[in-house]
Amino acid sequence: MKKHLAQLNISRIIPETMEDPIMADFVAQLDTINALAESSKGFIWRLKGDENNATNFRPFDDDRIIVNMSVWESAEALMEFVYKSAHTMVMKDRNKWFEKFGKPSMVLWNVEEGQIPTVQEARERLEYFQANGATAFAFDFKKRF
Repeated sequence: MKKHLAQLNISRIIPETMEDPIMADFVAQLDTINALAESSKGFIWRLKGDENNATNFRPFDDDRIIVNMSVWESAEALMEFVYKSAHTMVMKDRNKWFEKFGKPSMVLWNVEEGQIPTVQEARERLEYFQANGATAFAFDFKKRF
């Protein structure tokens, strides 16, 4: 069966809540960037709640950690969106809104075509990657499986 690529990335916001004025510029861009992702070649699915984004999900033991999770046809399709679209402008400004983790905050893994990963699975993959580095179970763009 064909494989697709799942991804999770997490960020810890600087203020206590997303409603803090520090986060206003980031929040203002969410709908545009999410629409860009959804219209990008190779996009399959993204995690979203009632607000049409994933900022209300709290799968980690830290209320300041927000998540972004999606499924793509390939690593190349995801890389095109992340590094060669308007998404790069948001990444350029990330230090205004997010703390540095000091450990990996993004993980990739393969899923069967049609499979939608759970948030718990994504957390497990990230924690495994943080503890063990890149393997077929959890990896990054630098070392893919």
